[in-house]
Amino acid sequence: MSKKDNGTSVILAYLNEKNRPYSAQDVFCNLQKQHGLGKTAVVKAMDLLAQEGKIKEKTYGKQKIYFADQSQFRDVNDADLKAMDKQISELSAEVQTLTQSCRQLDTELKELNSSLTTEEMMAEIQELKAECSGYKARLEKIKSATNHVTPEEKEKVYKEREVFVKEWKKRKRLASDMMDAILEGYPKSKKEFLEEVGVETDEDCKAVVPNT
Repeated sequence: MSKKDNGTSVILAYLNEKNRPYSAQDVFCNLQKQHGLGKTAVVKAMDLLAQEGKIKEKTYGKQKIYFADQSQFRDVNDADLKAMDKQISELSAEVQTLTQSCRQLDTELKELNSSLTTEEMMAEIQELKAECSGYKARLEKIKSATNHVTPEEKEKVYKEREVFVKEWKKRKRLASDMMDAILEGYPKSKKEFLEEVGVETDEDCKAVVPNT
């Protein structure tokens, strides 16, 4: 586009190619990014083209609509229209097929981008090997130790624990019953009684009787 024609050649070619009605605002929005046309220049260019008879214009209220001069196009008969309709249908089907292919390729591309590269995979394998080596060394150390607890020893410990817990609960209950009997005739509170005799409860020591 030369500075001399102020965008008229571009606008004329665009209207002839699209062959549909446009306002000056439409043409400005559609051509601004690609050709850098200003809105004032577009309005002046379209008015000039209309005055020269290269395009047609119609006014609807305050709105002007511009379109290509239809006399430059050959007449279209019914056969041509049917052929065009067929071509449009075929092209629409092709567009749909290509769109689906693009979506599938885009999905595959996203999967590939989210996958590890060969270098990243090799690095991760090395990390896993080092981790496995550490686990093996730890396992061998455990196996070679001489202080393993046998199942019999483990069972003995559990049984002793159960006996001690039962005895703990029994003595706690007896102590509680004795204390309740004493407190019936004691003039002070339970807390004052415990402080006076110097008794510490499980709660004072934050000791909890475990479940058997």
